[in-house]
Amino acid sequence: MSQAVIAIHGGAGTITRAAMDAQREREYTAALEQVLLAGQRVLADGGSALDAVTEAVRLLEECPLFNAGRGAVLTHAGTYELDASVMDGATLNAGAVACVKRLRNPVLAARAVLEHSEHVLFAAEGAEAFAQAQGLELVAPEYFFTQARHDQWLRARETAGMALLDHDAATLAAQAAKPADPLDADKKFGTVGAVACDARGNVAAATSTGGVTNKQVGRVGDTPVLGAGCYADDVAAVSCTGTGEMFIRTSAAFDVSAQMRYAGLSLEESARRVVMEKLPAIQGRGGLIAVDRAGNVTLPFNTEGMYRGVARVGEPVNVWIYG
Repeated sequence: MSQAVIAIHGGAGTITRAAMDAQREREYTAALEQVLLAGQRVLADGGSALDAVTEAVRLLEECPLFNAGRGAVLTHAGTYELDASVMDGATLNAGAVACVKRLRNPVLAARAVLEHSEHVLFAAEGAEAFAQAQGLELVAPEYFFTQARHDQWLRARETAGMALLDHDAATLAAQAAKPADPLDADKKFGTVGAVACDARGNVAAATSTGGVTNKQVGRVGDTPVLGAGCYADDVAAVSCTGTGEMFIRTSAAFDVSAQMRYAGLSLEESARRVVMEKLPAIQGRGGLIAVDRAGNVTLPFNTEGMYRGVARVGEPVNVWIYG
């Protein structure tokens, strides 16, 4: 029997301590702790790793502090496009949705694809129709709105039309005299995710995102791409956050498991090579969280910080923001 454990992340990016007060840090820390406690309870009650990561990511989607679900960033057209994926390491079953605009909880839609479809990935209107048929909640676009994300979008549009990754915005936020997130809201890689190992030694992963601020309509990053932003098998489970195109090009999530399986490396060393060597070689920034079947956890990142936390069943939760 493994010691059940869950780990979560809420994005990686540029640290701006000067732009953050103690209250703001407490808000982020408390949000991460509450999500971890909920996932920990699922595992303590004998729930599966898949159930634990689904619930953790659902709660992260409900929290406007993070770029997933409510609190998602805006496209260049001022619309919302959300992505999510889940994968069960015990069976290799997986589900994902991309470019959905009306689903309150994309991760629940991804879970429904896993459980109720012969397919793996649904996109746009087809994904929403499938989810609606499964009884999942649809919302108006206004549900996703937060003033902070709208202001962030306006700043991005004023800066030569550039697309901004979610926590990397210190310079623009400072110029606009706006309070920044602990990880600067315009220079942050805005994805949320969870990995878990249950008492039976099975692992699972889930990832969700609101995308990239001011991105082109229809752009899809690594989050719903199995093997890139999310992956789980009988070796490890991985959830990523960062420059999505680079995580796709390196098959980052799968590569962690592959190095363990084929090269005999540890979870920690495999993840370190992906995040600290392979991604930077092509200007890839961000991080990942990973767990193996023995319950080992690693949380590497090559940015200044990453919202992250770990909770083992029967132990206190641990949360960190900075490096």
